[in-house]
Amino acid sequence: RQPLWYRKREGQVFVETWHGTPLKRLVFDQEEVTSASPKYKQQFYRQRQEWDYLVSANPFSTKTFRSCFMYEGKMLEYGYPRNDILYWPNKDQIAKDLREKLGIPKDKKTILYAPTWRDDEHYGKGEYKFTLALDLKLMMEKLSDEYVVLLRTHHYIADNIDTTGLEGFVYNLSKYDDISEIYLISDICITDYSSVFFDYAILKRPIYFYMYDLKEYATDLRGFYLDIHKDIPGQIYMDEESMLKDIKNEVYDYSKLEEFNAYFNNHEDGNASKRVVDILCKAVQ
Repeated sequence: RQPLWYRKREGQVFVETWHGTPLKRLVFDQEEVTSASPKYKQQFYRQRQEWDYLVSANPFSTKTFRSCFMYEGKMLEYGYPRNDILYWPNKDQIAKDLREKLGIPKDKKTILYAPTWRDDEHYGKGEYKFTLALDLKLMMEKLSDEYVVLLRTHHYIADNIDTTGLEGFVYNLSKYDDISEIYLISDICITDYSSVFFDYAILKRPIYFYMYDLKEYATDLRGFYLDIHKDIPGQIYMDEESMLKDIKNEVYDYSKLEEFNAYFNNHEDGNASKRVVDILCKAVQ
């Protein structure tokens, strides 16, 4: 969302794109905010008053955003413009070019590891601590004959992940500017509570959920809007050994992806940007 110093000028039209379908509870749906900013809810309440339109990806998000943002304005349930690239006719060429740019071996498949931040572990506002729970050295031992890892931490995370000794196996793309392009070059996604899996599911590729701290996250930090054991399109793993074994053996239930996409990505078709821009152009005429 907009920075705190921003003030909307008279005549401006503000489109809030947000950044994903919510799994974890947000803002006014949180009983207690454990983030680095004690005035988070107060600040959010003022900021959302400047929104003329809020973009939503699906009916679930539309309903949830009304509640968690206390938003009564106009909703554009059009899908996410940032996901249009996943439908572009030249997406395979984009992926090929990016793999070459990053130096990813042509004979290796790729695993995107995209964990989110933890609200209670921070240095200050917008700067969160993060300890990598996934043993990358173990992954290299188990999977490096077939795979390489694309590491993408949340932009709030201030810590630099040490990948010394993992050169040629781990590619740290945390600073890469467009995660949608990283989706295109990823054969598999591993995440935890990040909303990336909603978008990645569009590609109909395997998603594995490494939720080693599920109990704490669900009860003490955030809580969820979905039934975490039934609604997400993949299996939850509490230990990495069993997850790596399933990745190695290509164990994945694709049928859950079809049902998931039918509900959460029903508006995604590559034309969300056009739909949003058409509304914006009419609004400023």
